[in-house]
Amino acid sequence: MKTLRHEKIIELINRHEIETQEELADRLNQEGFSVTQATVSRDIRALKLTKLPVDGGKQKYAIIQNVENSLNEKYLRVLRDAFLNIDRAENIVVVKTVSGMAMAFAAALDAMKWNEVVGCIAGDDTVMCAIRTKDDALIIIDKIKKIVMQ
Repeated sequence: MKTLRHEKIIELINRHEIETQEELADRLNQEGFSVTQATVSRDIRALKLTKLPVDGGKQKYAIIQNVENSLNEKYLRVLRDAFLNIDRAENIVVVKTVSGMAMAFAAALDAMKWNEVVGCIAGDDTVMCAIRTKDDALIIIDKIKKIVMQ
């Protein structure tokens, strides 16, 4: 029942500008879900909802993951657009990029927060990534290739 309720909450906040927990509880009750404000409060925390400003000084509930996903898409786009070539030396991964794009590429890689990546430094068209192990370097090369070849 909880999963169905969570799906309905996501549907409702995507369709309507819901500003309060009480309003969300009312809409859920109208949809056939018997909920209290306390239940809605727990659901909001579980779904990691936040409030975003809308016109007229009001706010509405929104899903935080959508913001994260759109940022990840931007990072993926940077990786795809900048990439030229990739190689490795032991646990160092070296990426050649379009001129002027190495810093953006390194920042996008850092933002991906991959456990294998210790850190990246960038010049104008070259990124050097310190990777935890030689095996992890192969994993990172594979991950990057999968992204840029899409």
